[in-house]
Amino acid sequence: MSTSHVLILAAGKGTRMKSGRPKVLHQVAGAPMIDYVLTTAASLGAATRTVVVGHEADLLRSALAAYPDLRFVLQQPQLGTAHAVMQAEPLFAGVRGTLVLLSGDVPLLSADTLRTLLARHQETGAAATVLTAVVDNPFGYGRVVRDGDEVLRIVEQRDATPGEREIREINSGIYAFDLEPLFPALGQVASDNAQQEYYLPDLVAIYRRAGRRVAAYAVDRPEEILGINTRGELAAMSERVWQARRVALMASGVTLEDPATTYVGKDVVVGADTVIRPGVSLLGRTTVGARAVIHAGVRIVDSELGDDVTVLDHCLVVGARIAEGVAIGPFAHIRPESEICAGARVGNFVELKKTRLGAGSKAGHLAYLGDATIGEKVNIGAGTITCNYDGVNKNRTVIEDGVFIGSDTQLIAPVTIGRGAYVAAGSSITKDVPAGALGIARGRQENKEGWATLKKVQQKAEKKT
Repeated sequence: MSTSHVLILAAGKGTRMKSGRPKVLHQVAGAPMIDYVLTTAASLGAATRTVVVGHEADLLRSALAAYPDLRFVLQQPQLGTAHAVMQAEPLFAGVRGTLVLLSGDVPLLSADTLRTLLARHQETGAAATVLTAVVDNPFGYGRVVRDGDEVLRIVEQRDATPGEREIREINSGIYAFDLEPLFPALGQVASDNAQQEYYLPDLVAIYRRAGRRVAAYAVDRPEEILGINTRGELAAMSERVWQARRVALMASGVTLEDPATTYVGKDVVVGADTVIRPGVSLLGRTTVGARAVIHAGVRIVDSELGDDVTVLDHCLVVGARIAEGVAIGPFAHIRPESEICAGARVGNFVELKKTRLGAGSKAGHLAYLGDATIGEKVNIGAGTITCNYDGVNKNRTVIEDGVFIGSDTQLIAPVTIGRGAYVAAGSSITKDVPAGALGIARGRQENKEGWATLKKVQQKAEKKT
């Protein structure tokens, strides 16, 4: 089998999207549509992967920085699909093998289909093999005119004869090309059309004149070649992908109480017997263990949740690790680089940021715990704040095992509360509290007898005057 290379067309603006962003960066079911294409392309084990960029090229390059092996070529201006491929010619000078051409806005194409396309292309010895589909309504698509297994021409809707318009086999815009004759043939493509652009289907006639064969492979599932050109098509594609994931999740043993309002990203893993209630989003590289319960309105991104975790209503969890048996919420916010250890409890309106909450510890309500290391079996009272920012630097708070922090306490970092210590409610702690000690930092209470009664008498007198 010859060496393969992948070229992805992603230079277009996507005018009908009415957006300043490159079309291929618009999200399908939680991920940029081009991510799906790149993932599928990677399954081929191709020697190279190249993306043709154009509109907002720098933004697209930056967005794809997570793919360090990608090469980029610039198409400026954008003068059609054949013109886009021609921009890659310097990268393939003297290179032999097969070029697989993909579109960055066709996210459903499967790895199996690509592998079959490549195998068919190499088996037939064709100069080009086009991926096609037979659809019920071919309106608007280029029709594939065949003679048996050989493609005679690809004719656009506006140029088709009445008989050709009856053809239901359409061009997907996805090809496998023998590299050796490709670029000399592209040099013969003309722009004598209304748009004055250079189109790849014109290669069919050029190859046939040169005595070269063009083959076709019709995909079994036509939905694989669906492209995205409008916001409506984007929404429909996203719903198709979301639904496929919901079905797969339920088949794996996960309960979705309201599948239509459950959104699960492509890299999410959920354990068996977990229950997901309505309005939940699990996104990014999130894993959820077995027997967890995720209540309504929860959003979890790039986080790891252990077995038997409960997340109550309307919590946001991002970039966190949550061990087995933990309970969170409702209305909790767990921010990046936080870790909640086994059996701990985070209650309503509690926020954690870069904080480790030890096993069996509790922060029941109305607390901010930022840049803190909290030991095991610690009680954090309502209204507690770790004051981590001094206006210049972020400082850490350390609370050792078995500490009791009273309500409405401010711990002004850097500060350490020793093992087994108590901090009295209403304190502002600026110094370390030794192990086993009571830390108290508040004004002494003074009761003024009769003050309130006298105040009321004075107020009545003032009203009469």
